[in-house]
Amino acid sequence: MGLFDDLSRFLENRLEEFLRNNPHLELEALLEQLRQQEEDTLKLIADLQIQEKRSQEEILSTAQEIQRWHIRVQKAQNANRQDLAAAAQEREAALLREGNQRWGHMQGLKERIDQSKELLRKIQVRRQEVQAKAAEAQTARAKAQTQQRLETNGWWNPASSYSSGFDELEDKFRRWETQDELEQMKRNLGK
Repeated sequence: MGLFDDLSRFLENRLEEFLRNNPHLELEALLEQLRQQEEDTLKLIADLQIQEKRSQEEILSTAQEIQRWHIRVQKAQNANRQDLAAAAQEREAALLREGNQRWGHMQGLKERIDQSKELLRKIQVRRQEVQAKAAEAQTARAKAQTQQRLETNGWWNPASSYSSGFDELEDKFRRWETQDELEQMKRNLGK
């Protein structure tokens, strides 16, 4: 396993180095990560809202059952059937406890929905910030490339003043070097 761990660590380090050397790609990777987080958070919110709706339906159903057993308690008491009234009261109390638990669960779901919505808002703000930075980086890269092209074209463009000056200087040196070689040959022949 050590070889695979070393290879994995090496690849991670190379990736980090590559991203540091190419910050625009790092921003793109961050944007993709934020898009994924936003998508996951939206799915979570939708799931929590479905659970909340289901919880509300269960609470309503439990409330109807409590109401039904409450009426039965009263009927049994009016009919002087204490054995049935006591059993119905126990059932009503159990349903009240169940309803309270379901209510607490629903409140927890609502809190999680609110927290998820706040997280979504923060992710969206962060994504907008990163998009703005990516746009700035793209603009800066485009300017740098344009500047580099201008400088490169200026260097190689024969119509530029520097290169024409360079050609004149080149000609002067060639004439001088040719003249020097001729004089050197004359001296060598004269010996």
